Amino acid sequence: MALAYKIPATEEHGPGEIEQHLPRKYKIVTKNLNVYYGDLKALSNVTVEIPEKSVTALIGPSGCGKSTFLRTLNRMNDLVDNVRIEGQVRLDGQDIYAPGIDVVAMRKRVGMVFQKPNPFPMTIFDNVAYGPRIHGLKNRRQLEEIVERSLVGAALWDEVKDRLNAPALGLSGGQQQRLCIARLLAVEPEVLLMDEPCSALDPISTSRIEDLIHELKDAYTIIIVTHNMQQAGRVSDWTGFFLNGELVEFGKTAELFERPRDRRTEAYITGRFG
Repeated sequence: MALAYKIPATEEHGPGEIEQHLPRKYKIVTKNLNVYYGDLKALSNVTVEIPEKSVTALIGPSGCGKSTFLRTLNRMNDLVDNVRIEGQVRLDGQDIYAPGIDVVAMRKRVGMVFQKPNPFPMTIFDNVAYGPRIHGLKNRRQLEEIVERSLVGAALWDEVKDRLNAPALGLSGGQQQRLCIARLLAVEPEVLLMDEPCSALDPISTSRIEDLIHELKDAYTIIIVTHNMQQAGRVSDWTGFFLNGELVEFGKTAELFERPRDRRTEAYITGRFG
């Protein structure tokens, strides 16, 4: 049976009262989401409401559907052969899989940072300016302002401001990942999807990315896939546990880790499998 996860009511308000008195602030809502790769069912009836301007971590063993779910949120699975998607994915109430949706415009609103840093083989400046240029901006002064603002936002400006014309591939791995985040910020997204952004980084670079996530959540809705449960505990407000394509449990991170409702969640976070 598919489960629908919502932000729980407070002790002062029952479910009906809280829905009447507080506006819903869900950035992304999925309903009965199923994903098939050919005959393989990768996601099964995933229904969840993801709060805006917060960090949501997705945890679970390898092959459980975390990254597949993440890619459905900006239609990256459209690029996969023989994929079939059923159900709904709503961004601010609009189904992104509805006919007539401008996928390019949607992906500008919902950007992705991948597991391995992937800077373009061009200068640091041109990497960050790439998106605005693609969208038609040619004014050099405006581009310079966007590049500086984005690099500041990605906590990289102080490290590269004197070598913006240097090759981006000459940066360290952690710097490259922050550059990719700056490149994303330059097109002013609303949602940042991060697919294991620290898995290829050293502990110091990982700490910097985690600090950056804390800073960015005041302005963006962030969803991060991670195999590191300690990282999920450090950076996220909400956590979803996936297993065999099913969203087993979703809730506030501290509550899910300390008082999981499902025995499968408890078994995973205590290391009995995974």
